[in-house]
Amino acid sequence: MNDFDVLVLGSGPGGQRAAIAAAKLGRRVAIVDRATMIGGVCINTGTIPSKTLREAVLYLTGLNQRELYGQSYRVKDDITVADLGMRTRHVIGREIDVVRSQLARNHITTLSGHGRFTGPHSITVEDVDGRAHDYTADKIVIATGTRPARPATVEFDDRTVIDSDGIIHLDRIPETMVVVGAGVIGIEYASMFAALGSKVTVVERRDRMLEFCDLEIVEALKYHLRDLAVTFRFREAVASVERHARGAIAVLESGKRIPADTVMYSAGRQGMTDDLGLAAAGLDADHRGRIKVDDDYRTEVPHIYAVGDVIGFPSLAATSMEQGRLAAHHACGEPVSDIHEIQPIGIYTIPEISFAGRTEDELTEAKIPFEVGVSRYRELARGQIIGDSYGMLKLLVSSEDRSLLGVHVFGTNATELVHIGQTVMGLGGTVDYLVNAVFNYPTLAESYKVAALDATNKMRHIARLVD
Repeated sequence: MNDFDVLVLGSGPGGQRAAIAAAKLGRRVAIVDRATMIGGVCINTGTIPSKTLREAVLYLTGLNQRELYGQSYRVKDDITVADLGMRTRHVIGREIDVVRSQLARNHITTLSGHGRFTGPHSITVEDVDGRAHDYTADKIVIATGTRPARPATVEFDDRTVIDSDGIIHLDRIPETMVVVGAGVIGIEYASMFAALGSKVTVVERRDRMLEFCDLEIVEALKYHLRDLAVTFRFREAVASVERHARGAIAVLESGKRIPADTVMYSAGRQGMTDDLGLAAAGLDADHRGRIKVDDDYRTEVPHIYAVGDVIGFPSLAATSMEQGRLAAHHACGEPVSDIHEIQPIGIYTIPEISFAGRTEDELTEAKIPFEVGVSRYRELARGQIIGDSYGMLKLLVSSEDRSLLGVHVFGTNATELVHIGQTVMGLGGTVDYLVNAVFNYPTLAESYKVAALDATNKMRHIARLVD
């Protein structure tokens, strides 16, 4: 008999949910992680610290209140790293306590240390003192997450040249900063430091940023970031970084030289699988450390599952949680529904972006006719009250059956608002539901009704011309 029915490697969002789901189904469950990383990358160095930092930046800079109180308004004139770190450490501590409590309440055994395969059903866990402990399990779930990818050509010193993990360890707020890479993480941090007053330059090889987002929404974000003095260098690449006593110079392939106190590389993520002993279990990973799985999150070894960032796209905490739950149910032979195909994407820039469904470009390429309905926060009473004059919500509506094909939001609470559209789409609703529904007033949610009326008025105009 094995020591456990289900053993989970990694205590991030995917690992937590897998362990708890299996425990709820009455299985003997263990979860393996280092004592300093309970909650995984999500709580300790990734999602939670970065979103807490963002909240602290918004509050201390008074950025969201300047529309009402003037551009010189600030809650605190001299913002320090200590100010930002205090709130971050508090939230991380509370979240770790929550995770520990959930694992304990569900009678999940926590094995502290680094886990490694020694066979298809066996794991050895090396504790902080170097002692090895061996365990066996019927089913194993890999949820080890990712770390920032570090290009081999770049000399990181975690002070002047850093990756996204190094942000929370900065000893001061840089006056100048170069962000290499205009993906989600790069743009999130670029917007935060721009809000703090840093002069930020974003360098990106591609023609545009956030290619998977709606173009109009991205253009709105770009305009807002330029207003915060962010400089964009598209179709450019960093050839080298010269480190000096008082900072660094980013040398671009085009010959441009950009001075910076800090250079942050956001070059994607690397799966944390290189020290898992995958070969001993009959597994391997690709060049980015990702593990291949089927629709049930099973690897090529049927009793071993993998979930979360370690399996690649979409690499979101919210999706990882659901993957963990589904993998655990499948591993325990319990029927469960698949993840709904309509999943929200949230990008915590300043301001936020969030969307669910398809973009205008995707629908146009697929030759699916649609109408666009737009609501702007400045037209809403709530938008005026909170001082958000730039936010917008866009609905993409089928011209044929009036169903919602996509919802795209930019501005305050975008990541909250998107779920209304997601729910209507998920339940097969039409734009008429939003037209006829009553929304609290004054709210930002009212933007759905305004955008729905905009779309239906356009469709009505076409119908009049045809009749």
